[in-house]
Amino acid sequence: MQRLIHDSHETPKAKKEHTKRGWQLFRSLVDRKIIQILPRSSESSHASRITHHETNTEHETRNTPKLRVNVALQDDFSMDQTLSLYLHDTIPLMDPQAPDYALVLLTLVESIIEDPDIILRKQLDKLKSQKMAEMKLEGLDYDKRIEELEKLEHPKPNREFVYSTFNAFADKHPWVGQENIRPKSIAREMFESFRSFSDYIRDYELQRAEGLLLRHLSRVHKVLLQTVPDAAKNDAVREMELYLGAMIRQVDSSLLDEWEKMRDPEYQVVQTPEVRPPGAEEAEKDITRDTKAFTAAIRIRIFSFLRGLVIADYEASLSQLASTTDPDGQPWTADRLRALMDEYLQDHEHLLLDPEARNIRHTYVLPSEDKRSWRVQQMLVDPEGHNDWASEFMVDLAASRTAEGPVLHLAKLGPL
Repeated sequence: MQRLIHDSHETPKAKKEHTKRGWQLFRSLVDRKIIQILPRSSESSHASRITHHETNTEHETRNTPKLRVNVALQDDFSMDQTLSLYLHDTIPLMDPQAPDYALVLLTLVESIIEDPDIILRKQLDKLKSQKMAEMKLEGLDYDKRIEELEKLEHPKPNREFVYSTFNAFADKHPWVGQENIRPKSIAREMFESFRSFSDYIRDYELQRAEGLLLRHLSRVHKVLLQTVPDAAKNDAVREMELYLGAMIRQVDSSLLDEWEKMRDPEYQVVQTPEVRPPGAEEAEKDITRDTKAFTAAIRIRIFSFLRGLVIADYEASLSQLASTTDPDGQPWTADRLRALMDEYLQDHEHLLLDPEARNIRHTYVLPSEDKRSWRVQQMLVDPEGHNDWASEFMVDLAASRTAEGPVLHLAKLGPL
């Protein structure tokens, strides 16, 4: 880095500033043990012994201390966002046992990524429309309504925590300069409301900005995957990774493959076929082998089913099922689901799909004795906390392996 600065065509004054900032960044990485300085070569003690085959430059390079990324970090660890160090510094300040840990972590990730302005403007427009309707009902005069609308911003969850930690970080790191934190809620909003990519496009009328949304979600997923240390990830964070990864693959299956090529230069370049045990390739494709990942995939499918019930899109709910009949051979139809929801809403305010409702403790998995299927019971969480209804699904493991995704059959929807 010193040589790059020295050999550049910058002015002497600019080179001095680059060198100063370079050292500040370097110290920050070393202090936080993101990079480690390896001991000098044992030959460095013999600096005066230079053979006639070796120039001074070659000798200095050979005996320069080497650096490496902390071996405790994941192999593909990356800090390609300007404020990646802020994220790395702030994660230890959070309580991993807190119910909203994964969501706050997602907010921190989104905060260090560039703002997709069009999407944020659409969020603000929708917020203003809702606020305007509320103020009209309250009878506020026009000037007062406009004054209140001017105060609105796009959603910024955990803003006090984000701004206070960033200010403390910037005070310790003069190199931050004009960089600023950008709290927002796009991926988080999608996760909290369990919206699909097309749902979000439709809700915010982003038909001309699909590429921008995809790029933002891709950046969020990449930071979650490569910048957040593995030690900071709990089951909720990993489920979030799976959710975003599955969505991105569905929208553009080639995107993550390109990342794999960028992460591993040897990707798809196999000189000699690797010798593997018989059946290894088939086992590798078995989606049911990784119980945690398979359970997470099932839960994504179940909550997509439940979201259809919440928004009264019963055809969307039925599309999540592998068959439209129950164990007694009775058909599941939109009218049947509508009738059951009408019955549910007689005794419950509404069906929740917030982070607490999606807590894994409300999902019960019972493998069959013959290991051919799972029975999965998902509690229906209501605001009063009665939780006295459940949806029950049978998961066909063999069919899931063939389909490379969960194959669900709705067995029951009703009171416990």
